[in-house]
Amino acid sequence: MKHATALRAHRLVAAGMFAWLAGVPGIASALVERLDDSSSPSSQVRASLDDGSPITAPSASYSPIVRVAFGRVHYRLATARYVGRQARIYYVLPMGIPGLRSPAGLQVSWRTNGLFASGSGRPGDRVPVWSGTVRDAWITESLDLTWQLDTRELRLTRGMPLGFEAYFEIETLP
Repeated sequence: MKHATALRAHRLVAAGMFAWLAGVPGIASALVERLDDSSSPSSQVRASLDDGSPITAPSASYSPIVRVAFGRVHYRLATARYVGRQARIYYVLPMGIPGLRSPAGLQVSWRTNGLFASGSGRPGDRVPVWSGTVRDAWITESLDLTWQLDTRELRLTRGMPLGFEAYFEIETLP
């Protein structure tokens, strides 16, 4: 009997918390969706270690850290469904990257043309890059991407490219 009473009390507390969260602006009413970037000229980023230049400390003869600069990657995001809505856009770096043993082995940095915020992240990160009212059916932006790789965290076979497909998510606000 004691167990059944305790279980009912926990359910009431849980129901109360859910009702409270539903009434908090932005908690229950925010909607997160992946943005369609299929009309982007290039959204998949690939590199081989031959593209990189080692980063060496002045007193060291060898560094396992390699910096790879990709140059500009262009994105065209379909935002017609969200015109007139308050929103946040996130740059999402996928967690699983073939050939990479640990997220600590890769730091991705980007600079932008000014519409989105510049920033950095590691695999598995969801980084906010824009917030405001969506005004147009398309948002276009270019990111100057750079990777910093710790080669001790790589397990690539010869000729295997290291790559991933980052994407954008939009969170619409009430």
